[in-house]
Amino acid sequence: MTSELTLPLTISSQTTTPDSGPVSRKNWLRTTENAVVSVALLAMVLIPLAESFLRRIFQLGIPASTALVQHMVLVVGMLGGAIAAREGRLLSLSTLGETSFHGRWKTTSRIFTSGVSAAVTGFLCLASYQFVASERAGGQILAYRVSMWVVESVLPFGFAVIAIRILLRTSEKWGPRVAATLCALMLAGIVMAWPGGFHHSVVIAMFILLVASVLGVPAFVSLGGVALVLFWGADQPIAAIPVAHYSLVTNPSLPTLPLFTLAGYFLAEGGAPKRLVRAFYALFGQFRGGPAIVTVLVCALFTSFTGASGVTILALGGLLMPVLLGARYSESDSLGLLTGSGSLGLLLPPCLPLIVYAIVANVPIKQMFLGGIIPAVVMMTATAMWGVQRGSASGGVVRQFEWQEARTAMWDVQRELATPVVASIALFSGIATPVEAAAVTAFYAFLTAAVFHRDLSILRDAPRVMVECGLLIGGVLLILGVSLGFTNYLVDAEVPTYAVAWTTQHIHSPILFLLLLNLFLLLVGCLMEIYPAIVVEVPLLVPLGLAYHIDPVRLGIIFLANMELGYLTPPIGLNLLMSSYRFKKSVPEVLRSVWPVVMVMILGVLLITYIPALTTALPRLFGY
Repeated sequence: MTSELTLPLTISSQTTTPDSGPVSRKNWLRTTENAVVSVALLAMVLIPLAESFLRRIFQLGIPASTALVQHMVLVVGMLGGAIAAREGRLLSLSTLGETSFHGRWKTTSRIFTSGVSAAVTGFLCLASYQFVASERAGGQILAYRVSMWVVESVLPFGFAVIAIRILLRTSEKWGPRVAATLCALMLAGIVMAWPGGFHHSVVIAMFILLVASVLGVPAFVSLGGVALVLFWGADQPIAAIPVAHYSLVTNPSLPTLPLFTLAGYFLAEGGAPKRLVRAFYALFGQFRGGPAIVTVLVCALFTSFTGASGVTILALGGLLMPVLLGARYSESDSLGLLTGSGSLGLLLPPCLPLIVYAIVANVPIKQMFLGGIIPAVVMMTATAMWGVQRGSASGGVVRQFEWQEARTAMWDVQRELATPVVASIALFSGIATPVEAAAVTAFYAFLTAAVFHRDLSILRDAPRVMVECGLLIGGVLLILGVSLGFTNYLVDAEVPTYAVAWTTQHIHSPILFLLLLNLFLLLVGCLMEIYPAIVVEVPLLVPLGLAYHIDPVRLGIIFLANMELGYLTPPIGLNLLMSSYRFKKSVPEVLRSVWPVVMVMILGVLLITYIPALTTALPRLFGY
């Protein structure tokens, strides 16, 4: 089944003939990568389910099941990143080089950014090889006589494949590809042969990375390059970067991230969006402003599972825009409401940023899930009230409530609406670990889409959905892994300690600190993607919060609420770009439309910031 969600995701997919020589080999490699990612994700679902069943029924377990699932995340992360590179979908901090340059300038920009990207990725490959070589010398066994280093070899392999694909995507012509390769080799040679040690050229290297980042190198290249430069400048081994990457990816809680995401993708690729829109419209469409309530509810619920607000706009934009226009909302109000609503689900469990923050800040995932519910409702209510007010001003025709349509629509969507209930029961009842709860949720979403509704073919569509999920997770984990290496450098340099000392010396009021924190986070949201922002900033902010007696869970919700705004603010606001793409509007036009929603959401952020009970009430109620 093809949905709007897949439109931007299949740009690089081309039909080829089986006997076309090199293309056939390309298809073989593509098929192998896709199959490995799909099998790894399937194992991540089935192993925790089997472990939970055997433990409950027979008091047995699967040997090394936890380690196996953790290392499946490593496989999915690196091969997913390689697939993202294959499809040209590695996340970037900027797209200036692609959108502002034309002709020879654009080609030159691509050669430069590809050369820098390949050079940085090549050094990450070298650092990963050094890490794997040391692990091989240790001789540690993962499980079933399989050595740990064998699975860890996916790190240098993945970085090598990504570097090659970055060079190949420089251009369709071999001239620019060769030029980019020479640029990469020249940069690598300069680094390797720099006289007197690399610490003398840190400023120059940082400037090159800054220019490349502005022109559009992948985000992991920007952050990984900074980490490499800092470690070189301090004469420290660069193998510390893949060590940090490996420790993050194999964190015991991290499998929840791809598993909950997979659940969202199963729902997204099936008929769930249409059924959700129909059900909420049947319930709320009779109210003036009802379409705005429908938009907020559907977008928030959808984003909470996919973890990608841009995907929400792409998947639901075509369904909800006619509903809003049909209710006589102006095109500007409709565009602003859809763009702003796309990020509302970031505070609703089990959204990815909640999980990533919990892991980085070392707080229980359950506490983050509970802490985000009421603030999410606050943000949703504020946005919906604005939409209702604009609906009243538009004087739209109010439809009559139809009991039969409401009953039919709710019956059809009951399984989708039960998904968060299934996740919550598994997670908070104590019958399953967080990873097992995520596996249960993913399996339930699969049954809903492929068995109950039959929206997806088990053999044809399910593997495709798994690959899409692996691609997203791979792109995110690349950023998180190299970002942690950079963060570890800052921690080793005692930057958080100095930050706490300076801040507490100059700012004595917690109220003023929170205000300045919000301003700082708004700036961070304007300049950084949410995932590197979490990994880089949270280890610095948590000690500051504790100095002002701010609970890490509360700090996390304040952080993520500000990051919601980051999706709507230039220059890298993802929702602005996705909305511009989906509705064929310029980014300035989208920004003008969404600005009133941003102001309403800022009010919501301030309420969350200065009313602690909004965040702490539910965790305390459940004894956390």
